[in-house]
Amino acid sequence: MDMFPQLMEGSSAYSDATNLSIIANISSSSVTEATATQPPSSSSPSANSSRYENQKRRDWNTFGQYLRNHRPPLSLSRCSGAHVLEFLRYLDQFGKTKVHTTVCHFYGHPNPPAPCPCPLRQAWGSLDALIGRLRAAFEENGGKPETNPFGARAVRLYLREVRDMQSKARGVSYEKKKRKRPLPQLSASSSSAVASHQQFQMLPGTSSTTQISKFEK
Repeated sequence: MDMFPQLMEGSSAYSDATNLSIIANISSSSVTEATATQPPSSSSPSANSSRYENQKRRDWNTFGQYLRNHRPPLSLSRCSGAHVLEFLRYLDQFGKTKVHTTVCHFYGHPNPPAPCPCPLRQAWGSLDALIGRLRAAFEENGGKPETNPFGARAVRLYLREVRDMQSKARGVSYEKKKRKRPLPQLSASSSSAVASHQQFQMLPGTSSTTQISKFEK
């Protein structure tokens, strides 16, 4: 990912007012690891849908503000996957997830017993959910799927890299657990047939050949 330009933190291109506005938008979103991994509540589907739409609109406005304050300013039509990567790296300065470096004693420790000077970053789950909402918002606002910068290959590779790096650094697994399929229920006739077969196999004092002969007679 070194081929993409890094966004310099603390640059004069972003005023304090802009940073505070973006912090408010990011903080109000559910793009934190706790909410990203939290199971869905028992609220109604309409409430969940409304919450998702509101968050998607806030994320879209935040990205639009980022483009307007970019130096030089960027239009949405000129936005590419490289600019999306700049945006994600820019958001890292507002992250709240501790990501240990390889030289840290707590590298790979899911519950470190003491504080450390490792940097705070946006959690992978937060960034993944954010990109999903922005990708949908881009097409809802007239963008074509084939030119969607949020679905660019470079963005997918970056998210995969962040996931693998944070998984190792924090000692957590992001693999989805497969749901166990329920065993098919046997019908009454099948259950009785199985029971009869088991009783036949347990007849004492005879071999399997003798049992079959007796059964045929």
